[in-house]
Amino acid sequence: MEATQETKTPFSLAGKVAIVTGAARGIGRAIAEAFVEADVSHVVCADVLADALAEIEEGEQISTSVLDVADEAGWQSLVKATIEAHGKIDILINNAGVLTFGGIESTELADFQHVMNVNVQGVFLGMRTVVPHMKANRRGVIINTSSSSGFLGTNFVGVYSASKFAVRGLTRSAAMELGLHGIRVNSIHPGGVDTLMTNPLGEDFGALDRKMSWTPMQRYSRPMEVARGFVYLASDAASYCNGAELQIDGGMTAGVYFPGLPGSPENP
Repeated sequence: MEATQETKTPFSLAGKVAIVTGAARGIGRAIAEAFVEADVSHVVCADVLADALAEIEEGEQISTSVLDVADEAGWQSLVKATIEAHGKIDILINNAGVLTFGGIESTELADFQHVMNVNVQGVFLGMRTVVPHMKANRRGVIINTSSSSGFLGTNFVGVYSASKFAVRGLTRSAAMELGLHGIRVNSIHPGGVDTLMTNPLGEDFGALDRKMSWTPMQRYSRPMEVARGFVYLASDAASYCNGAELQIDGGMTAGVYFPGLPGSPENP
C-alpha cells in the first residue's frame, strides 16, 4: 500500500524514483536494498557488471540496467529510459567506483586514467545528465560516494585518494550551483567496508577487524551500515542538507592516536 501523507515518515522514500550506480554488489547493492526497505517507488540498479546485475531479482520496486558510467551516451540512454518508464528521477546515487593500488612511481598512466574515468568522470556525467530533468521539476537529490580517502592522503592508494578528493570538490561546487534550483547535492565518505573491492580475498571479519585497530571503532563496517546513511540524505528528513559530507568511517578521519597514551588502543 502506498504511504499517505499521514503515514509517511520523513525517512520514507515512498513515491521516489532513484538511480544507483555500482549497484551490482557491495555498497551499491546495499543502497538499493535499503531504498526498497524505505518504500522507494522504484530504484534502477546500474552497473557495468552485467553478470552480477543478472543475480538481482527484478520487480515492481527494482530493475537493472547495464551502464559504463564513463560513457556519456550510456548515461543519456539510462536517464531517458528511466523517465519514460517512471515519469521522473528524484534521486541519483553516483556510487560506482574502482580502486587501484600502487605508488606514484609504479602506477601506469592507463591505470590512473581508468580510476579517474570511473570515479570522477562518471560522477560528473551522472550529474550533468540528470540535472536538466531535476531543474525542470525544481527538486532532486544527488549523493556522490567519496571515501575516507577523500580526507586522508594514504600511501599506496594515491590515485584512488586523488579521485575521491575530486568527488568532494565536484559535490561542493554542484551544491552551490544546484541548491538554487531546489536540488540537494551531498557526499558520503565510507571507511573500511567489507566488499569485494576492499576485501578481494574474502577474509573473515576477525582478520579484517584486526587491520582496523588504529581506528576508534576497531572494525570494518558492513555495507548496510553505510547504505542507511544514503537513505537519510535521500529522504525528506535531510531536507536542509546541501553540500554536506557524511563520514561513515567509524571515526577513521576524526584524528590520530598518540600510541600508548591514555585513550589510545594500547591504553584504553
